[in-house]
Amino acid sequence: MEEDLLQRLANAQGDILDDIELVENLEKSKMLSVEISEKVAIAKETQLAIYEASEAYRPAANRGALVFFLMNELFMIHSFYRFSLDSFIIVVKRAIDIVAEAMKPVKKEKGSDDEEEEDPEPEEDEEEGE
Repeated sequence: MEEDLLQRLANAQGDILDDIELVENLEKSKMLSVEISEKVAIAKETQLAIYEASEAYRPAANRGALVFFLMNELFMIHSFYRFSLDSFIIVVKRAIDIVAEAMKPVKKEKGSDDEEEEDPEPEEDEEEGE
């Protein structure tokens, strides 16, 4: 489109406003330019959002890499301490489970104090009846 526009401008003779195809091409180029500018602005916003989201995970990624390389170097202490990637994944999953379990009671205490108190009573009544 740019090459066609430049060629038409270079070869234009007389008044360029008389060349209808050239004027239409200029209008299309202008509309395309505006559309591209809008998309570039949206892309910059999206890029910023992606960057902020990925930065939120950087501390966890750093700790994970540290744990992996520490486990990988343990064999220097003794050959018994050789770890595979699978064992590293098991350790990381356990750590995630521990953190998840530690956070669950905090959420339950905030939203369902009454439910926790009511649940043990019916269980005790059922046990006494049996």
